[in-house]
Amino acid sequence: MSNTVAYVALIQILPVIIDDMATGLGVSRTAVAGASTVSTLMGALAAFPIGRLMDRHGGRILMTAGSLIGVGAAVMWSQATSLPMLYVAFVFVGLAIAMSTYEAAFAVIVVATDGPHRDRTILAVTMIAGLSTYLVYPLLGWMNDEWGWRTTLLVLSAVLLVTAVPGHLLVIPSGRAHRSRVEHRTGVPIGTALRQRRFWYLLIAFVGQAGSVTAFLLLVISYLLSVGHSMWIATSIPISIGAMQILSRLALVTVLRGVALAPVTCGAFAIQGAGLLMLPLAGLSIPATLLCVSAVGIGQGVGVIARPSIVADNFGVAHFASVLAVITVPMAVARAASPLMGAWLGDWRFLVICGAGAVVASIALIPLARAGNGGS
Repeated sequence: MSNTVAYVALIQILPVIIDDMATGLGVSRTAVAGASTVSTLMGALAAFPIGRLMDRHGGRILMTAGSLIGVGAAVMWSQATSLPMLYVAFVFVGLAIAMSTYEAAFAVIVVATDGPHRDRTILAVTMIAGLSTYLVYPLLGWMNDEWGWRTTLLVLSAVLLVTAVPGHLLVIPSGRAHRSRVEHRTGVPIGTALRQRRFWYLLIAFVGQAGSVTAFLLLVISYLLSVGHSMWIATSIPISIGAMQILSRLALVTVLRGVALAPVTCGAFAIQGAGLLMLPLAGLSIPATLLCVSAVGIGQGVGVIARPSIVADNFGVAHFASVLAVITVPMAVARAASPLMGAWLGDWRFLVICGAGAVVASIALIPLARAGNGGS
């Protein structure tokens, strides 16, 4: 629940209110979107220090503090009257996201749970957050229409305050409990991990997939409009991405239950790459376009769950947050840079590059898939 509220209040709300914000601040939509890049880069800078602290002290204090920072950031955001003020607010948004959402939650889950329970818990968190954040868009749109973007942000900050802050403080194990569990668990130190090929395979895989999907999600509607689809079609087809994320995660706990995650992820990234590479050939065919776009949802749906599980399987628990953070940093840079690349190219060529990135990600996982690592 806390991850869901944080994502809605700090991430999902931006696409809903971006046009009204641009009008209110008297700047371009692109300038407002730049705040997201500021947030992403701040998260990249903070990821490793936060990971080290998570390994040593657990998540209770860090995630509670992150939620409080998120509350303050949303309030600052709501009061911004200029672009510099907005960007300052998003520095704190990025810090809050790094401290209190998926990466931090995964670090807590990996230490607090074992093997099969760990993967099911990660799946539950991502399923609830993923489904809820897609379903909440109509409510956010209504709030923005009724109250305006500033009041909407204040309401979301209040919801974040009364849900995530006490939730993290009361539910997450204490630092003492965290250290007690880590004492009995093994793990590869970050220095050792960096000297192993499998670490670099994982880094290439998840950085490639993250950059690929981020650019596509930002530009897919613009691309579909540019090839001649109507606004209704262009805005409806991407819903399939969310649907396939949910379906792919359900598949992991049903028909694919017990199957090693590394080969499944390798296949999912290959499907994503194939869909992106074939999309320019789909033209105005709605079924073909829908099939290609849905392929991205499969890669994203599996990738979010696979990353913490495969890292834990390969490098253990004791230094998990630090190892995950080192992978997260270049992922964040890719997420910040790839949309700029896509916008600069401005046509089907960005799909080829995104598709190639996903294919490279799939190829990087082949050695782990063959070795049988990353089991669920």
